[in-house]
Amino acid sequence: MDTRSLAPTLHAEPLAERRWQAVVRRDAQADGEFVYAVRTTGVYCRPSCPSRAARRQNVAFFESGELAAAAGYRPCKRCQPDSASRQHTHNLLVQQICKTIECSDSTPKLAQLAQQAGMSPCHFHRIFKAVTGLTPKAFHQAVLSRRLTDSLQSASSVTAALYDAGFSSSGRFYAAAPALLGMSPGSYRKGGAGEHIRYAVEPCSLGWIIVAATRTGICAIAFGDAPQTLADNLRNRFPQAQFEPADDEFRYWIARVLAYIEQPRGMLDLPLDIRGTVFQHRVWQALRAIPAGETASYGEIAERLGQPNAYRAVAHACASNSVAVAIPCHRAVRADGTLSGYRWGIARKAELLRRENED
Repeated sequence: MDTRSLAPTLHAEPLAERRWQAVVRRDAQADGEFVYAVRTTGVYCRPSCPSRAARRQNVAFFESGELAAAAGYRPCKRCQPDSASRQHTHNLLVQQICKTIECSDSTPKLAQLAQQAGMSPCHFHRIFKAVTGLTPKAFHQAVLSRRLTDSLQSASSVTAALYDAGFSSSGRFYAAAPALLGMSPGSYRKGGAGEHIRYAVEPCSLGWIIVAATRTGICAIAFGDAPQTLADNLRNRFPQAQFEPADDEFRYWIARVLAYIEQPRGMLDLPLDIRGTVFQHRVWQALRAIPAGETASYGEIAERLGQPNAYRAVAHACASNSVAVAIPCHRAVRADGTLSGYRWGIARKAELLRRENED
């Protein structure tokens, strides 16, 4: 998808055409954003309606079913655009199950969760993973790891924190800890003790930027409006880490990042030290595969991962990205091509996309 179909200031393609493409794809992600009406039948539908496609010249778009009805159209009996979509129903149901998992001290049994959802275990497992991008068991492990990060700050020992957080065994946790915490539990508990970090805060055309790296590679690239705030955020996260002066290699990396911001072409090919869940890494890899000058919706990225309904989980993985431009989460957009949230500001996202489209 060409990034010239992004924000109102960047779009070369009209909104109606982008919506038509969502209808052609029967894009469930676009449900709730608009409805389309067919003049020859007098019916309006949700974008994902499975009915036979209408001719483009016979289609009109409305922001809501109420507006379509006010124009004289009636709701489609097949897709029932005035009722909650199946995807919306699944999302609400999974949200309730997630709350159950978050409040559970032990790993909930799949059969119990499926019974609560009113589904067979197999069907529930498939729906849950499609919505969240994780299995119920993996989601519970993520909840435990979040509890653990809190416990590590106050418990008397790593072992005490592990059990306080609800883990029943230390073996599997220690095997997964580097990916879950970004370092060993002991190092995390000690505020990053043992980590060696180089960083620099530099002015750029998008404000200020901090670039930080371990001895393995870049671990943080972030934009901000105040240089001291950027530095404080990094040091507050790892108060016991050893911060080293920039060497020639790191200065080269900084220069590469600054140059890429001004002229974002190709991929920013630098060594990275990024940690996250398996699903997050899959999303980040998919983002790096999007060429400069192009974009993809969260739904399209989910489809490329083989999980077409996991677009919300994709959006969450984008929001968890800690290395701006190196992992180009700014190239992820809504189903209709408009810009959505960007942790460093929508204005910066729009400007990065504009620069990628300059000749």
